[in-house]
Amino acid sequence: MRKTFILIVVLIALAIVAYLLAKNKAAAPGLDSGEQVFCTMDAMQCPDGSYVGRTGPNCEFSPCPGQ
Repeated sequence: MRKTFILIVVLIALAIVAYLLAKNKAAAPGLDSGEQVFCTMDAMQCPDGSYVGRTGPNCEFSPCPGQ
C-alpha cells in the first residue's frame, strides 16, 4: 500500500515536470530556430566625438546623431 502511494506521487511529479518543460519550450519558439542574433560590442566614433554601437538584425552601426 505504501509503495503504491509513493509510486503514484512520483509519477504525478514526473508528469508535472514534463508539462512544465514542454510549456517552457513552447513559450520560447525562437530559441532553437536560429533567429537570435548577437552583435559584437564594437563602437564607431562619429564626427562630433560621440560613439554609436551595432544594432538590429544585421548588426549595422546606428546612425550618428545629427545625420
